[in-house]
Amino acid sequence: MFRPRLTAVLLAGALLAGCQNAQDNPKQTVGTVLGAGVGGLLGSKVGSGKGQLAGVAIGALAGAFLGSEIGKSLDNADRAAASKTAQSTLENNRIGQTASWRNPDSGNSGTYTPISTYRNASGQDCREYETTITVDGKTERATGRACRESNGTWRIVQ
Repeated sequence: MFRPRLTAVLLAGALLAGCQNAQDNPKQTVGTVLGAGVGGLLGSKVGSGKGQLAGVAIGALAGAFLGSEIGKSLDNADRAAASKTAQSTLENNRIGQTASWRNPDSGNSGTYTPISTYRNASGQDCREYETTITVDGKTERATGRACRESNGTWRIVQ
């Protein structure tokens, strides 16, 4: 039941991104799609039946907008710095120990803070974390979960 909703949300995000002008910033398109996916996922946790479907739709639209706005300003160096910090933080930091990244060229920055560690039903080591991202002086906060893959890297699962 969860997978069809997630597929629908990602499809909606792709359609929203496809509506953008071909001259748009590609990082904005990525932000739109990812934001729609996360927003739809969060919206799916609200209500049941038709109310839940409305939550998915509203969450996807809101996430697409926020993701688009953030994506406008993130470049490859920002994403690389954030990814490197996330991997290092999830692997090495104690619960509550924050690590940060900053791109001196763009001025964008962010943080990762592990908030719990556990082993999932498949035996993978997983961590819940809080993250922030600051773009143009505006900070957004989120939480997520990541699990260690067999190759040692951490993959975000929510």
